Amino acid sequence: MDDFDHRVLGNKLDLFHQQDESPGAIFWHPRGMVLYRVVEEYIRVRMRQAGFVEVRTPQIVSRDLWEQSGHWEKFGRNMFSLESDNNPYCLKPMSCPCHVQIFKKGSRSYRDLPIRYSEFGAVHRAEPSGALHGLMRARAFTQDDAHVLCMPDQVEIEVARFCVLLKTIYADFGFGEFDVALSTRPAVRAGDDAVWDRSEAMLASAARAAGLDFAIQAGEGAFYGPKLEFHLLDRQGRKWQCGTIQLDFVLPERLGASYVAEDGAKATPVMLHHAVLGSLERFIGILLEHYEGWLPTWLAPDQIVVANIGTDDREFADNTAFAFEDIGCRVLRDFRAERLPRKIFDARELAAPIVAIAGRKEALAGEVSLRLRDGEQHVLTINDALAYLRQHARVPSATRVF
Repeated sequence: MDDFDHRVLGNKLDLFHQQDESPGAIFWHPRGMVLYRVVEEYIRVRMRQAGFVEVRTPQIVSRDLWEQSGHWEKFGRNMFSLESDNNPYCLKPMSCPCHVQIFKKGSRSYRDLPIRYSEFGAVHRAEPSGALHGLMRARAFTQDDAHVLCMPDQVEIEVARFCVLLKTIYADFGFGEFDVALSTRPAVRAGDDAVWDRSEAMLASAARAAGLDFAIQAGEGAFYGPKLEFHLLDRQGRKWQCGTIQLDFVLPERLGASYVAEDGAKATPVMLHHAVLGSLERFIGILLEHYEGWLPTWLAPDQIVVANIGTDDREFADNTAFAFEDIGCRVLRDFRAERLPRKIFDARELAAPIVAIAGRKEALAGEVSLRLRDGEQHVLTINDALAYLRQHARVPSATRVF
């Protein structure tokens, strides 16, 4: 492994580890959990801005539901199964059938559509041990799972909304480029050719209307419908398949979802499955390698290290740290009896983007010296330092796009 492999960085930055007692799962450390929660909360805000309501569904679900949806036939060998009270159950590998169950509770009208659900779905998949690869390929992970249940004439605008959402999120994380592919019907699939003809044509039309240029990936669609896949490009020129939106006429019908159409007749909704990151764990691994551990200030577990110089300036340094925390910054206090160069070195070893020096000279002047990774320095009053941090540590989701 090279120095910028996410597994090496996870250890060096004290973010996470894995061990044999739980293969394919992650032990998140405190600093790693901070990063995880920042990513999660950012996505939560973006989804809420895009009109989604958050739900949560069970992790253990009767096998009957997976048989009804078709997932058991398609993915059964990759699902973790268990038995309780003489009944078979599965750990969910995805959340879509569960979201349909929420939709089915209560009477739905065409006036209610589209209905948009989102969930940080904790899922489990029995991946082969030889395929496991840190955060990139795991057995236990969390999807930024979302589903839209809508009428056929709403598909185009919902795909366009997803594209705006995806472009915004990727840009905020520092990924300005991505490729798009349309994956068409696989050899083993649910639904007849007429359904697939309609769904492939509809998704292709919606993609073009959203301004997307896409390649065709023949035979790579989901078993229930075609999908658009989004491959982002990192700083090393590598492509990562993360985002996806899938058009599905099959599952809502199989699972008995319906609404009352404008003419009073019973109708089956169309379902759009989508995720922007795909897996929070995998996306964090991509971020670590993309930035070589030096995450942008808004993402860094410790955004700023406040370092004093002597014991008699500790109170000023502590008050400075409190002031930074009061505006929402994540602060690490380094008040050890170490020389300043050592404190700066250790802060850089943790990839902290800003070091604030608060010594006797700064205390007398009511100032603080901010040192950035590139060596740039700013000597600022406390109020000016707070203004600087508000700008440079701001979470991008404060800017609305919908």
